[in-house]
Amino acid sequence: MLLLSIAISALAVGLISLALIIALKNKQVNEINAVLQQLKDSSEQTHILRSEISELRTGLLSIGKRVLEVEQQNQDLIQQQAAQKYDDPDAKIYSRAVKMVELGADLDEVIRECELPRAEAELLFSLHKQKGA
Repeated sequence: MLLLSIAISALAVGLISLALIIALKNKQVNEINAVLQQLKDSSEQTHILRSEISELRTGLLSIGKRVLEVEQQNQDLIQQQAAQKYDDPDAKIYSRAVKMVELGADLDEVIRECELPRAEAELLFSLHKQKGA
């Protein structure tokens, strides 16, 4: 009878151990499945982020090209404006008159050399004095 109760006890311990092993295995399987799901979610999120980065890169390249075009247009306009400044005969006369005033020419000399009306020459001298002050 003692032997039977030892055998039953050993069987009970074995069954309990087996139940614990199965429970631990199921817990590990559940944890592995959770980690796999997280990995899958992370992979999907990484794919989405890469797509968004690609779209941003394409947009930035487009913006960069547009900025370069606008800068070129700006440079062209600056050159055209500078060319017009020198093409305008009146602008040449006024530029020469201003230069003469800056170099110290007197009113009558500016009027005579640049063929400006007295009022315009006086205005140039007045503006030059204000600028110098």
